[in-house]
Amino acid sequence: MSEPEEKARVTTQLPPPSPWRARLPLLIIALVAITGALLFRDHLSFETLRDNRAALIAFRDDYYFLTALGFVAAYTAIVAFSLPGATAATLTGGFLFGLFPGAFLNLFAATAGAVLIFMAVRAGLGRALAARIDASEGRIKRVKDSIRANEIPVLLSLRMMPVLPFFVMNVLPALIGVRLPVFAATTFFGIMPGGLIYTWVGAGLGEVFARDETPNLGIIFEPHILGPLLGLAALSLLPVIVKAFRKSEPRT
Repeated sequence: MSEPEEKARVTTQLPPPSPWRARLPLLIIALVAITGALLFRDHLSFETLRDNRAALIAFRDDYYFLTALGFVAAYTAIVAFSLPGATAATLTGGFLFGLFPGAFLNLFAATAGAVLIFMAVRAGLGRALAARIDASEGRIKRVKDSIRANEIPVLLSLRMMPVLPFFVMNVLPALIGVRLPVFAATTFFGIMPGGLIYTWVGAGLGEVFARDETPNLGIIFEPHILGPLLGLAALSLLPVIVKAFRKSEPRT
């Protein structure tokens, strides 16, 4: 028996992979998310940052690199396990590290956490569900095909517009078969405008604390902020609009 035939025979004798093994990361994320929501719901907040600001600043001044590393790890876990407190974490990044490198640390950690949950969902449900959608001929498949045909502009615009929850935007692309590099890139650059805004708010928390006030977390919905964000989202959809316009042009 030749070597390729021997390898094929051995492969056919191996048992199929267990679906539970593929879904194990997703089950762990769900379990940690539920536990974290119950245990840390009242701790990962602006109030916690305000009450512990002096200790955090002292630790940062003594161990800057370790603080940055621990912050990125904690923020990544918050996003990956869909724990409450992502906004407070973004403010903390700006408060501890300023607009830069705070913005970069926030964007990197949020993207890393999103990639982890994306991979878990894709391994547990995404591939099987995407295959079932591809095998169907219904409206869901048409929606999936239209998104896949314009992955980058559509995902960028959805990230920039504060319409869908961050968790939904981490799960939905995995369920429709978006490629990992596309997901990671559109997440990083798509959340950049909003991330910069909230990091900037966090960088000014020192003055807010001094006045014994709370930050305006709804600033992203102010017309002078929301307008440019919607403009960027619309601009990211320009290739889709141009493509649709060209298809609608009558051919001579």
